[in-house]
Amino acid sequence: MRWGDIDTLVSLEQALFAGDAWTAESWWGELAGRPRRAYVVAESAGDLVGYAGVDQGGDVADVMTVAVAPAAQGAGLGQRLMDWMTATVRDSGAESLLLEVRADNDAARKLYDRNGFEQISVRRRYYGDVDAVILRRLLKEEDRG
Repeated sequence: MRWGDIDTLVSLEQALFAGDAWTAESWWGELAGRPRRAYVVAESAGDLVGYAGVDQGGDVADVMTVAVAPAAQGAGLGQRLMDWMTATVRDSGAESLLLEVRADNDAARKLYDRNGFEQISVRRRYYGDVDAVILRRLLKEEDRG
């Protein structure tokens, strides 16, 4: 992910997350947080079609964001981004990976479920009228290679 991607990221965020979308200022702050924060974009035919980011804060890492453009959904890109995040936090020494997801985001919840995440908490009405589900994946020793 590069600074020049921010305008495209903001547009994609609006298309995917509307009222919960990150602003340009949010993206500037996130990218300024490197190297603790790691971000990647996925491109197809020169177009940005997905992105993901993690906070590598020690034993526990956090998924900051992951998204795939509507036209690119269903082709396995979400899984590839999840694989990148998992490998990145393993390399940083994390023992677990946390995230929060809208309770009504069925596609994301299926992806996280397939990747071994388990629900540990709920934040009621975190997204206005929608709960946030807190998920955790323990990174087992055998997963580290």
